[in-house]
Amino acid sequence: MLTYAKLKRNRRKCVALTGLTPKEFSALLPAFARAYAEQYPAEKTRVGKPRQRQAGGGRKGVLQEVEQKLLFSLVHQKTYPLQTLLGEVFEFSQSRVNEWVHRLMPILKVALAELGVLPERDPEHFAQSEPQHGECPELIIDGTERRRQRPKNPEKQAAAYSGKKKTHCDKNVVIVQAKSKRVGFLSQTYAGKTHDKKIVDTEPLVYPPGTTLSKDTGFQGYEPAGGQTRQPKKSPGRGNSRQVRSGRTARSLASGSESNMPWRG
Repeated sequence: MLTYAKLKRNRRKCVALTGLTPKEFSALLPAFARAYAEQYPAEKTRVGKPRQRQAGGGRKGVLQEVEQKLLFSLVHQKTYPLQTLLGEVFEFSQSRVNEWVHRLMPILKVALAELGVLPERDPEHFAQSEPQHGECPELIIDGTERRRQRPKNPEKQAAAYSGKKKTHCDKNVVIVQAKSKRVGFLSQTYAGKTHDKKIVDTEPLVYPPGTTLSKDTGFQGYEPAGGQTRQPKKSPGRGNSRQVRSGRTARSLASGSESNMPWRG
């Protein structure tokens, strides 16, 4: 079974499975413990009734320690595996995985909100929330796609199909700080067929003054007020070998040189 006591010894694996370093995990743990204790007091049962016996009695649960609860939550969020696979990793049934996911996800959200690391969801408030972190407004905007089960309804199936990824997915637009890599904004969720620029045109994003926004070709033509944008350009291709040889021949003829001509007199 995956345990945090073992995982924290391997920093690289910890980041890969949870998205956090052991130091960051330890910083989040107290807020998560407080949020869990407030939502599920020790003197009450899971359904909110007074306990008939002391807390901790009975069979020991797989996620008894708060570290395991947080680890379970982060692994689910970072890797997003099938619930059956997550059950194999933590050694309990798929039905219990589903129960714990719905129980712990609100707790994780409250803990992240307490630490002030949740991304802004309101596009009109982004300009006010970003300067609070004291970072230079050098931002990167991009679209993200998350695979989903193919809908059975033909119309919903067509809307969720992404021609670029050749799969069915949900889409969000995120804005990230270029230096700290912190996600400052997360858009609402759209069907996978929706174009990146259409999302930002739908959501009226307001940027901090002086923002420098880096974007890719998916946001071609997107020029928000209050800053400047940067978009990489493709370098011109060199063409195939025949085109290269033709170019050399043309240059030889223009210069009057016959040394590189592909024929003999």
